[in-house]
Amino acid sequence: MPKLSIIIPCYFNEENIPVTAQTLIENERTFDADVEFEYVLVDDGSKDNTYAAILAFHKQYLGKVKAVKLASNVGSHNAILAGLHYATGDVCVILAADLQDPPELIPKMYAYWKQGLKLVLANRTDREESFGQRFFATTFHALIKRLALKNVPDGGFDLVLFDKALKDELVKMSEKNTHILYLLVWLGYEYVNIPYTRRKRDIGVSRWTLAKKVKLLIDSFIAFSFFPIRAISFLGLILGLGAFGYGGFVILARMFGWIPYVQGWSSLMVVFVLVSAFQMMALGIIGEYVWRALDASRKRPNFVVDRTDIVA
Repeated sequence: MPKLSIIIPCYFNEENIPVTAQTLIENERTFDADVEFEYVLVDDGSKDNTYAAILAFHKQYLGKVKAVKLASNVGSHNAILAGLHYATGDVCVILAADLQDPPELIPKMYAYWKQGLKLVLANRTDREESFGQRFFATTFHALIKRLALKNVPDGGFDLVLFDKALKDELVKMSEKNTHILYLLVWLGYEYVNIPYTRRKRDIGVSRWTLAKKVKLLIDSFIAFSFFPIRAISFLGLILGLGAFGYGGFVILARMFGWIPYVQGWSSLMVVFVLVSAFQMMALGIIGEYVWRALDASRKRPNFVVDRTDIVA
């Protein structure tokens, strides 16, 4: 009997959990009768009653629902990793707690797994969200596809199904400051895209702030691309050639009496500020890589579990 584990990171989702729980239980009817279900809900350090809502779901379906509470907020990707540590299924699904990604797609994704595919993605082709949210998301995934992971689908994905073998690889790597969903694509397995339109959020307010989005963008680039380092080298070469050309012009100006064209404190300060800005930017980019290497070398845990409520 195959077991399907659904991992759900939760952060300030006390109002979402009852609705999500009911939807998931009703969705079981669309699967084959021999499928066993396991739900792993991880409270990512919420300060509301999210864990109480998870416990209510757990108590209603003992043996089927695993409740995990983290000691502090470590981000959805680390919360997902925590859930993977407790998942025991033959195949896993990562699903958002707010139901913006439709659970109705999971049976179709599961059918591909039964055919032998180890990775199935639900690919966002459109979003029922504001222009600003759509613009940032589109730009984010376009940059990643262009400069980091060429095989990431257009529009990105949050709902994903993958085999236990891939889950074990993610748990074994236990990477810090990364994009855990992109790691699944990075592994190199063949996958299938299932297009869908991401729904607007009907319950609660998203805690996915701009600062968190920018951090994830930086983490994704540093985890999967050396483009920022190459960009520093390229811009340094351009500035070096510009400086060499300007030096040649100054020499010629001295020789032919063009002194008025090369004198001036303002032009000197512009060049100085430009070069200084580039140096600080380059140091910042290099520092991001160095910091993440240092963070990984410390071997601190990605998450700390406060409590679990699990019935085998």
